[in-house]
Amino acid sequence: MGKFNENYVITMKDIVREGAPILRKVTDEVDIPPSEEDKETLLCMLQYLKNSQTPEIAAKYKLRSGVGLSANQIGLDKRMFAAYIVDDKGEHEYTLFNPKIISHSLTMIYLQQGEGCLSVDRAVPGYVPRYERIKVRAYDITGEEVVLKLSGYPAIVFQHEIDHLNGIMFYDHINPDNPFQLPENVEIKSVF
Repeated sequence: MGKFNENYVITMKDIVREGAPILRKVTDEVDIPPSEEDKETLLCMLQYLKNSQTPEIAAKYKLRSGVGLSANQIGLDKRMFAAYIVDDKGEHEYTLFNPKIISHSLTMIYLQQGEGCLSVDRAVPGYVPRYERIKVRAYDITGEEVVLKLSGYPAIVFQHEIDHLNGIMFYDHINPDNPFQLPENVEIKSVF
């Protein structure tokens, strides 16, 4: 039985911070079907996201709000992430193993306010260009293969988390010479 199970509450002390080597490593694929331990870990990660977006619980445990969490952010070398996104269409929760972007749009988007990360304790100003639409192949919590089509904000969240699993930080996409310069010769617009 692993540390991260249904009785464990992930807090900020569990979150690996930038500079840790595991955040720069391409994570190892998870065996499919996933083990009970991997499933429990992923559900524990999802619970952190739900807790972090619930003001009373977030205040009690001093949690920073998050919409996505990758396994390497809690120190595990595993290709899996959880996401919990609330938008005008409702609540969307994802628990995925071995996610891979299999296609993407040519058009791009970015968040006007920039991106943040639970592993980064500082503001990093700048635009992070992302694909507007992506198609992702992964395995769900039961080990079934799924193909998801995402656009807009959910597509940004997925790209951020898949980058984590590939050892890439969001600020690697920011133009180092001019953080607010957007890529040229591509159609790109702000999401919010």
